[in-house]
Amino acid sequence: MKRYTMLFALLVLFFSLFPMTTEATDSGNPYHFGFKKSKNGELPSIDQEGFKDIVKEHKAIFLGDTSKKELYLTFDSGYENGYTAKILEVLKARQVHAAFFVTGHFVKGQPDLVERMVNEGHLIGNHSWSHPDMTQISIDKMKVELDKVKEKVASLTKQKEMYFMRPPKGVFSSQMLVASMELGYTNVFWSIAYKDWDVNDHKGWDYAYKKVMSQLHPGAVILLHSVSKDNAEALGKIIDDARDQGYEFKNLDKLTSKNY
Repeated sequence: MKRYTMLFALLVLFFSLFPMTTEATDSGNPYHFGFKKSKNGELPSIDQEGFKDIVKEHKAIFLGDTSKKELYLTFDSGYENGYTAKILEVLKARQVHAAFFVTGHFVKGQPDLVERMVNEGHLIGNHSWSHPDMTQISIDKMKVELDKVKEKVASLTKQKEMYFMRPPKGVFSSQMLVASMELGYTNVFWSIAYKDWDVNDHKGWDYAYKKVMSQLHPGAVILLHSVSKDNAEALGKIIDDARDQGYEFKNLDKLTSKNY
Protein backbone atom coordinates (compact mmCIF):
# COMPACT_ATOMS: atom_id res chain seq x y z
CA MET A 1 0.00 0.00 0.00
CA LYS A 2 2.86 2.34 0.85
CA ARG A 3 4.27 1.77 -2.64
CA TYR A 4 1.01 2.84 -4.32
CA THR A 5 0.66 5.81 -1.96
CA MET A 6 4.17 6.98 -2.86
CA LEU A 7 3.51 6.46 -6.58
CA PHE A 8 0.32 8.49 -6.37
CA ALA A 9 2.14 11.27 -4.52
CA LEU A 10 4.84 11.35 -7.21
CA LEU A 11 2.22 11.55 -9.96
CA VAL A 12 0.48 14.44 -8.20
CA LEU A 13 3.81 16.26 -7.87
CA PHE A 14 4.64 15.65 -11.56
CA PHE A 15 1.33 17.01 -12.86
CA SER A 16 1.52 20.02 -10.55
CA LEU A 17 4.92 20.88 -12.02
CA PHE A 18 4.00 19.98 -15.60
CA PRO A 19 0.26 20.46 -15.96
CA MET A 20 -1.55 18.96 -18.94
CA THR A 21 -3.56 21.37 -21.03
CA THR A 22 -5.74 21.24 -24.11
CA GLU A 23 -4.34 24.56 -25.28
CA ALA A 24 -1.59 24.64 -27.88
CA THR A 25 1.80 24.87 -26.18
CA ASP A 26 3.91 24.05 -29.23
CA SER A 27 4.97 27.33 -30.78
CA GLY A 28 5.18 25.57 -34.14
CA ASN A 29 1.67 24.12 -33.97
CA PRO A 30 -0.02 25.01 -37.29
CA TYR A 31 -3.45 26.61 -37.61
CA HIS A 32 -5.65 27.28 -40.62
CA PHE A 33 -7.24 30.69 -40.31
CA GLY A 34 -11.02 30.54 -40.21
CA PHE A 35 -13.88 32.40 -38.58
CA LYS A 36 -17.61 32.54 -37.97
CA LYS A 37 -18.91 34.51 -40.93
CA SER A 38 -20.83 37.74 -40.66
CA LYS A 39 -24.56 37.70 -41.34
CA ASN A 40 -26.97 40.62 -41.54
CA GLY A 41 -24.24 43.12 -40.71
CA GLU A 42 -23.18 41.36 -37.51
CA LEU A 43 -19.49 41.08 -36.76
CA PRO A 44 -17.67 37.86 -37.63
CA SER A 45 -15.92 36.07 -34.80
CA ILE A 46 -12.85 33.98 -34.04
CA ASP A 47 -13.93 33.61 -30.40
CA GLN A 48 -14.37 29.85 -30.74
CA GLU A 49 -11.08 29.31 -32.54
CA GLY A 50 -8.09 27.93 -30.67
CA PHE A 51 -5.81 30.51 -32.23
CA LYS A 52 -7.63 33.65 -31.08
CA ASP A 53 -5.10 34.55 -28.37
CA ILE A 54 -2.17 33.83 -30.71
CA VAL A 55 -3.54 36.14 -33.42
CA LYS A 56 -4.20 38.88 -30.87
CA GLU A 57 -0.88 38.52 -29.06
CA HIS A 58 1.11 38.85 -32.26
CA LYS A 59 -0.94 41.80 -33.52
CA ALA A 60 -2.13 40.15 -36.71
CA ILE A 61 -4.95 41.91 -38.55
CA PHE A 62 -8.34 40.25 -38.75
CA LEU A 63 -10.65 43.22 -38.33
CA GLY A 64 -10.33 46.95 -38.53
CA ASP A 65 -12.15 49.44 -36.32
CA THR A 66 -15.59 47.87 -35.94
CA SER A 67 -17.10 51.11 -34.66
CA LYS A 68 -16.69 52.68 -38.11
CA LYS A 69 -18.12 51.76 -41.50
CA GLU A 70 -14.71 51.25 -43.04
CA LEU A 71 -13.62 48.51 -45.45
CA TYR A 72 -10.16 47.28 -46.35
CA LEU A 73 -9.98 45.67 -49.78
CA THR A 74 -7.20 43.12 -50.31
CA PHE A 75 -6.33 40.75 -53.15
CA ASP A 76 -4.17 37.67 -53.26
CA SER A 77 -2.26 37.57 -56.54
CA GLY A 78 -0.47 34.27 -56.88
CA TYR A 79 -0.47 34.25 -60.66
CA GLU A 80 -2.05 36.20 -63.49
CA ASN A 81 -5.22 34.88 -65.08
CA GLY A 82 -6.07 37.86 -67.27
CA TYR A 83 -8.24 39.87 -64.85
CA THR A 84 -5.88 42.02 -62.78
CA ALA A 85 -5.83 44.86 -65.32
CA LYS A 86 -9.64 44.98 -65.22
CA ILE A 87 -9.57 45.06 -61.42
CA LEU A 88 -7.10 47.94 -61.50
CA GLU A 89 -9.29 49.82 -63.98
CA VAL A 90 -12.31 49.49 -61.68
CA LEU A 91 -10.33 50.61 -58.64
CA LYS A 92 -8.90 53.61 -60.48
CA ALA A 93 -12.28 54.69 -61.83
CA ARG A 94 -13.76 54.60 -58.32
CA GLN A 95 -10.68 55.99 -56.56
CA VAL A 96 -10.30 53.01 -54.26
CA HIS A 97 -6.92 51.87 -53.00
CA ALA A 98 -6.33 48.22 -52.21
CA ALA A 99 -3.56 45.92 -51.05
CA PHE A 100 -2.24 43.21 -53.37
CA PHE A 101 -0.42 40.28 -51.78
CA VAL A 102 1.88 38.95 -54.46
CA THR A 103 4.03 35.86 -54.92
CA GLY A 104 7.31 35.51 -56.74
CA HIS A 105 5.52 33.94 -59.68
CA PHE A 106 3.34 37.03 -60.09
CA VAL A 107 6.18 39.52 -59.61
CA LYS A 108 8.43 37.77 -62.11
CA GLY A 109 5.73 37.29 -64.70
CA GLN A 110 3.86 40.59 -64.40
CA PRO A 111 6.33 43.41 -63.72
CA ASP A 112 4.18 45.94 -65.56
CA LEU A 113 1.14 45.15 -63.41
CA VAL A 114 3.23 45.33 -60.24
CA GLU A 115 4.56 48.74 -61.24
CA ARG A 116 1.07 49.90 -62.15
CA MET A 117 -0.28 48.84 -58.74
CA VAL A 118 2.20 51.05 -56.94
CA ASN A 119 1.90 53.95 -59.38
CA GLU A 120 -1.88 53.97 -58.86
CA GLY A 121 -1.59 54.15 -55.09
CA HIS A 122 -2.03 50.54 -54.05
CA LEU A 123 0.03 48.71 -51.46
CA ILE A 124 1.90 45.55 -52.31
CA GLY A 125 2.05 42.96 -49.58
CA ASN A 126 4.16 39.83 -49.29
CA HIS A 127 2.59 36.45 -50.10
CA SER A 128 5.98 34.67 -50.21
CA TRP A 129 8.17 33.80 -53.18
CA SER A 130 7.08 30.20 -53.80
CA HIS A 131 3.88 29.92 -51.74
CA PRO A 132 5.06 27.31 -49.19
CA ASP A 133 3.42 26.32 -45.94
CA MET A 134 5.29 28.77 -43.72
CA THR A 135 4.88 26.56 -40.66
CA GLN A 136 6.84 23.75 -42.30
CA ILE A 137 9.99 25.63 -43.27
CA SER A 138 12.84 27.03 -41.21
CA ILE A 139 12.93 30.63 -40.09
CA ASP A 140 15.94 31.20 -42.35
CA LYS A 141 14.00 29.82 -45.31
CA MET A 142 11.02 31.99 -44.43
CA LYS A 143 13.25 35.06 -44.44
CA VAL A 144 14.54 34.14 -47.89
CA GLU A 145 10.97 33.70 -49.16
CA LEU A 146 9.92 37.11 -47.89
CA ASP A 147 13.12 38.96 -48.77
CA LYS A 148 13.03 37.84 -52.40
CA VAL A 149 9.54 39.28 -52.92
CA LYS A 150 10.38 42.51 -51.13
CA GLU A 151 13.61 43.02 -53.05
CA LYS A 152 12.05 42.24 -56.43
CA VAL A 153 9.17 44.67 -55.83
CA ALA A 154 11.65 47.33 -54.69
CA SER A 155 13.65 46.84 -57.89
CA LEU A 156 10.54 47.30 -60.04
CA THR A 157 8.67 50.06 -58.23
CA LYS A 158 8.98 53.05 -55.95
CA GLN A 159 7.73 50.94 -53.02
CA LYS A 160 10.98 50.24 -51.25
CA GLU A 161 9.57 48.84 -48.01
CA MET A 162 7.04 46.11 -47.29
CA TYR A 163 5.21 45.94 -43.98
CA PHE A 164 2.32 43.56 -44.58
CA MET A 165 2.27 39.86 -45.38
CA ARG A 166 -0.32 37.14 -45.76
CA PRO A 167 0.80 33.56 -45.10
CA PRO A 168 0.00 31.21 -47.99
CA LYS A 169 -3.35 29.43 -47.58
CA GLY A 170 -3.83 31.20 -44.26
CA VAL A 171 -1.66 28.61 -42.48
CA PHE A 172 0.28 30.01 -39.54
CA SER A 173 1.76 29.25 -36.16
CA SER A 174 2.85 31.26 -33.17
CA GLN A 175 6.49 30.72 -34.13
CA MET A 176 5.83 31.91 -37.67
CA LEU A 177 4.03 35.04 -36.45
CA VAL A 178 6.87 35.87 -34.06
CA ALA A 179 9.51 35.42 -36.76
CA SER A 180 7.64 37.52 -39.31
CA MET A 181 7.11 40.28 -36.75
CA GLU A 182 10.84 40.32 -36.10
CA LEU A 183 11.30 40.78 -39.86
CA GLY A 184 9.07 43.85 -39.69
CA TYR A 185 5.78 42.40 -40.96
CA THR A 186 2.20 42.61 -39.78
CA ASN A 187 0.26 39.51 -40.78
CA VAL A 188 -3.03 40.24 -42.50
CA PHE A 189 -5.86 37.74 -42.37
CA TRP A 190 -9.46 38.60 -43.30
CA SER A 191 -13.06 38.79 -42.13
CA ILE A 192 -14.80 38.47 -45.50
CA ALA A 193 -13.95 35.77 -48.05
CA TYR A 194 -15.50 33.08 -50.16
CA LYS A 195 -14.27 30.27 -52.43
CA ASP A 196 -13.13 32.45 -55.32
CA TRP A 197 -9.69 30.96 -55.88
CA ASP A 198 -10.88 27.88 -57.77
CA VAL A 199 -11.07 29.02 -61.40
CA ASN A 200 -12.94 25.82 -62.30
CA ASP A 201 -15.76 26.58 -59.88
CA HIS A 202 -16.84 30.10 -60.72
CA LYS A 203 -20.55 30.85 -60.83
CA GLY A 204 -20.84 34.33 -62.34
CA TRP A 205 -20.47 37.91 -61.15
CA ASP A 206 -23.82 37.93 -59.34
CA TYR A 207 -22.74 35.03 -57.16
CA ALA A 208 -19.50 36.82 -56.26
CA TYR A 209 -21.40 40.02 -55.53
CA LYS A 210 -23.86 38.29 -53.19
CA LYS A 211 -21.11 36.38 -51.38
CA VAL A 212 -19.28 39.60 -50.52
CA MET A 213 -22.27 41.81 -49.80
CA SER A 214 -23.95 39.23 -47.56
CA GLN A 215 -20.93 39.34 -45.24
CA LEU A 216 -20.42 43.12 -45.19
CA HIS A 217 -19.75 44.61 -41.74
CA PRO A 218 -17.90 47.55 -40.18
CA GLY A 219 -14.12 47.21 -40.14
CA ALA A 220 -14.11 44.38 -42.66
CA VAL A 221 -10.87 43.15 -44.19
CA ILE A 222 -12.02 41.71 -47.52
CA LEU A 223 -10.04 38.95 -49.21
CA LEU A 224 -10.52 38.43 -52.95
CA HIS A 225 -8.39 36.57 -55.47
CA SER A 226 -7.40 38.43 -58.60
CA VAL A 227 -7.56 35.25 -60.70
CA SER A 228 -11.36 35.38 -60.55
CA LYS A 229 -13.33 36.61 -63.55
CA ASP A 230 -16.38 36.83 -61.26
CA ASN A 231 -14.56 39.20 -58.91
CA ALA A 232 -13.37 41.44 -61.73
CA GLU A 233 -16.92 41.74 -63.07
CA ALA A 234 -18.59 42.19 -59.67
CA LEU A 235 -16.07 44.59 -58.14
CA GLY A 236 -17.57 47.83 -59.46
CA LYS A 237 -21.04 47.03 -58.14
CA ILE A 238 -19.62 45.84 -54.81
CA ILE A 239 -17.85 49.17 -54.35
CA ASP A 240 -20.80 51.26 -55.49
CA ASP A 241 -23.36 49.46 -53.35
CA ALA A 242 -21.12 49.35 -50.28
CA ARG A 243 -20.70 53.10 -50.56
CA ASP A 244 -24.47 53.47 -50.90
CA GLN A 245 -24.70 51.73 -47.52
CA GLY A 246 -22.37 54.33 -46.02
CA TYR A 247 -19.10 52.40 -46.17
CA GLU A 248 -15.73 53.99 -46.93
CA PHE A 249 -12.83 52.10 -48.49
CA LYS A 250 -9.44 52.59 -46.88
CA ASN A 251 -5.99 51.14 -47.44
CA LEU A 252 -4.25 48.96 -44.89
CA ASP A 253 -1.77 51.66 -43.95
CA LYS A 254 -4.73 53.60 -42.52
CA LEU A 255 -5.78 50.76 -40.24
CA THR A 256 -5.02 51.90 -36.72
CA SER A 257 -7.08 49.63 -34.48
CA LYS A 258 -8.09 45.98 -34.47
CA ASN A 259 -10.88 44.27 -32.63
CA TYR A 260 -11.18 40.57 -31.87
